[in-house]
Amino acid sequence: MSEAIIKFADKVISQKNKSITDEIFLLIQKDKDLMQEYLRLVQNEKIDSVNTQIGKRIKESYGLKDGKRNNNPLSTLIKSYQEFL
Repeated sequence: MSEAIIKFADKVISQKNKSITDEIFLLIQKDKDLMQEYLRLVQNEKIDSVNTQIGKRIKESYGLKDGKRNNNPLSTLIKSYQEFL
């Protein structure tokens, strides 16, 4: 693979990593079955605990590092999220 392609791919992946948490919460929000399961979890646990644990699992699953905090998510399920590098 050429160096130019690698640099471009890394750039695109970096952009995706910044918004992956918001996108996963949007996926939950838009999927009826996932949303019902999420609401059951929130009912049994505190919402902050559920959301924090989901965020940590995203970070672990993709082997990401913390970036800055984003206080303007598109998902209505979260107030803010960690952008990842």
